[in-house]
Amino acid sequence: MKIKTTPSVVVRILLWAFMLIGGVVGGIYCDLLCFASFKSLFLDPLYHLLTFVVGYLLMTMAFRAAAAGGKELARHGKEGDVPRLETNRLVTSGIYAHMRHPMLFGLTLVPLALGLMVGSPTFITIIAPVEMIFIVIMVLTLEERECRKKFGSEYEAYAKKVPAVCVRPECLKMLFSKKVT
Repeated sequence: MKIKTTPSVVVRILLWAFMLIGGVVGGIYCDLLCFASFKSLFLDPLYHLLTFVVGYLLMTMAFRAAAAGGKELARHGKEGDVPRLETNRLVTSGIYAHMRHPMLFGLTLVPLALGLMVGSPTFITIIAPVEMIFIVIMVLTLEERECRKKFGSEYEAYAKKVPAVCVRPECLKMLFSKKVT
């Protein structure tokens, strides 16, 4: 089975996987060998139980957000033969009427959720925040540039009306709800 997609998408997926795997490995390494105070915390079963539950809930929310955005893009973002994970129509309905990057907003939570599930204090406090900032910068530079190039003045007008991310309660409720419209 050959998956048809663009090199840009493949690079982002590989970078994403490298960051997450590297974060887990680097976090555990530092917990056990670099930070003495983190080692005792990392080895505490109660700590792991608590962080796992919180991480699992956060991961669920992150994937709900990605699903909400993805479903809207799949429904309205393609016309004709378009590579997987790509669009050729600007979507401004559903959650996209409230924020321009709902999927990536949700996926920004994945490093923190994974760090919590693994229970790595280093990953939670140092690596995940750095990865989250990197994701935001990547979205606000690369993704925005690609959207402006692909959709031109239509995207410019959309960007003036709709924020990249919306954290108003009604937006978050729509983004994280179980029901994906």
